[in-house]
Amino acid sequence: MKKKFKSLLAMILAVAMAAALLSGCGPSIQYEQDSSSSQNSGSNTGGGSSNDTGSSSSGGSLEYAAGTTLRMATGYNSTKTGISFDSETAGQGVTLADGVTYHTGELKPTWVEVQNRLNIVFEDKYQGNSASKEFDFWKERLGDVDMVSGTATKLTENGEAGNVVNIAEYLDQMPNFKAYLDANPIVRMSITGNTDTGAIYFSPYFDGVGDIERMPLMRTDWVEKLLNGEGEFTASASKSLAAPAYQPYMPTSGSVSIDVVKLDGSGVESITKDYDKGGNIIDKMNAAGSLDGVAAVNMLRTYIDETYDGYYGTDRANLYIGQNAAWDADELVALLRCVVANPQTLNGTDSIQGLFSREDDNNQRRVDMFRFAGTLFGVRGLESRQDYLYIGSDGQMHDSRQEAATYEAMERMHAMVQEGLLSKAFVDMSSESSATYLENDLGFMHYDYNQTQTIYNATKLQEGEKYMAVMVPVARWYDGSNDDGVYMRFTESWRSVKTDGWGISKTGVGSNTDKLNACLALIDFAYSEEGQILMSYGPDAFIKSGETFTFNGEKKPVIADATRDELWDKASGNYTNYARNYLGSTLSFLKSQAFEYQCTHEVGQEGAGHISTAIGLGTIKHPEMDMTSNPWYTIVPTVLPTTTVENSTVSGYTELTDRFNQQKDGDNMLLNIIISGYTDSAMRDAASTAENVAQTWSGRQYLAIKEGAWERDTAFYSTLK
Repeated sequence: MKKKFKSLLAMILAVAMAAALLSGCGPSIQYEQDSSSSQNSGSNTGGGSSNDTGSSSSGGSLEYAAGTTLRMATGYNSTKTGISFDSETAGQGVTLADGVTYHTGELKPTWVEVQNRLNIVFEDKYQGNSASKEFDFWKERLGDVDMVSGTATKLTENGEAGNVVNIAEYLDQMPNFKAYLDANPIVRMSITGNTDTGAIYFSPYFDGVGDIERMPLMRTDWVEKLLNGEGEFTASASKSLAAPAYQPYMPTSGSVSIDVVKLDGSGVESITKDYDKGGNIIDKMNAAGSLDGVAAVNMLRTYIDETYDGYYGTDRANLYIGQNAAWDADELVALLRCVVANPQTLNGTDSIQGLFSREDDNNQRRVDMFRFAGTLFGVRGLESRQDYLYIGSDGQMHDSRQEAATYEAMERMHAMVQEGLLSKAFVDMSSESSATYLENDLGFMHYDYNQTQTIYNATKLQEGEKYMAVMVPVARWYDGSNDDGVYMRFTESWRSVKTDGWGISKTGVGSNTDKLNACLALIDFAYSEEGQILMSYGPDAFIKSGETFTFNGEKKPVIADATRDELWDKASGNYTNYARNYLGSTLSFLKSQAFEYQCTHEVGQEGAGHISTAIGLGTIKHPEMDMTSNPWYTIVPTVLPTTTVENSTVSGYTELTDRFNQQKDGDNMLLNIIISGYTDSAMRDAASTAENVAQTWSGRQYLAIKEGAWERDTAFYSTLK
């Protein structure tokens, strides 16, 4: 199956088109931009640097001595994901698709190529930490490094303290970077650390941009097995449902009209959830008393037929998995009840785990559970680009930690835990691991990245099994257009500036103009078209010469056959792991999703295609990277321009930070409420919890600081128009 997928995808993408993608230039000690320049590329083994890396109307130059050494404390989040090979990845020497054998401590291909094109020498000082911990390691010894990874917040705070270079002072010499910021003012706002000076203290990282990030994923073959077909569902054995704890979220009477994409994707049509005709499925199940899995499935089938007036016919699974899906939180809970009560039918065992998280011992992954809760129950701020902030329809900054709706959503998730609908591994990390859920047919659904998870269709699942991204749920969102809210699909999981970036150490480069200019040249190069390709695909040896395909309306390179084979052999088809661990690409800067798309399994492309069509037709709404007429739809900036004094004040709100930690080893109160409910006497319910955060944990003071910064940001924005 794996080889068949690779061959098929290779044929689809191998659209032969002549393209002068990147022709080489000779050595130079000056990094220049010329409005008449073409896109150029050196070879993986050459020694030249490029002085034509993009067009610019301003034309800038950054002179530095050939072979200038930069000490790089930069990487992604582990020793495997730095600019040079670690011992585990390299082993006794690893030979890649470019024919070169690399050893421990040697630069990865992408960074060898950057050295060649820019005539810079990289000295790897990276300690293999997350951005936050890496910066913390170096913050007292910034004189020992020239570039350093850090969170946007920490780099900005230290920029304001005089420890990180203000890149904005050099934008006229960085035409590629400047052109990108000019074309995307919301990005400029997101990285501006001081609105009085316009200071920028880090180069932003985009893991893709202007696209959905996380998606609900389901074993769609199980949904079809339970819901499709004529007549009643039957099974030789099923389990009893747990005592109901979850209560209806959607209406129990009346009707709700929803716009959906037509099943064939050709347009939009309106369908009705008629609760007067079919009732609310949770209300009906809860009132039925004791139910087993067979009775629950038949009740759900009847509900779908009646509530949607036969719209889905005998393909009832399309309510959840079709291009024309219209499912909501109540319908998901009903489905989860059916799934966990019918393990014998679905996997032949006595147990199935409903909703799970990818990694049980990693808080960074576990928090996806409350992010999904926000999508299910219409709560903003749970997938924010900064903390838990969002912009309201009133144009002001809001903090979801201080709003009762957040905790009401967690209460609903806790009710699902009480019914056994969330996995044992999530609830009790010591009980088992979710690592093998998919390959062992034990897990039904989670909320995650499409490419990395649907690859299991080729590596872990059997013929006929299907794990696929499904449509974003319908929920009631209060976008300000209606006092009673709007039933619609909305995702806050939207790609924008990431919360990590790379900064230039002011102490490290000191008065050495060569080092400073080389750092600036690296950043500017990464934002040229040539640099974007290199930082996403790796060097030319990993790309098919002269072949492109159309991605989001633009021509992008096709990966080489040897690259595709190597991707599977070394990373089981996981593009991100392969790119970071072996090529050294996608560690920072502006990552194109074109490479990742080519490596996405056909099942992953199918589900993502449904969602993409819905976004394009407007049936899934999302935050915009713009100052929208309704500010509720404006994406919150990744960084707000708080002052040094304000940053110091916020850092003192330790309980606010510690209780809502999203780092790998952190502890998060929202997850704790999902699992155990309220355990603190000061927080008895949603209202008292929100009030406690606001009053006792300095939430109000925090929000006042952020609101002041947002007002400065909007005033700054008016100067960019």
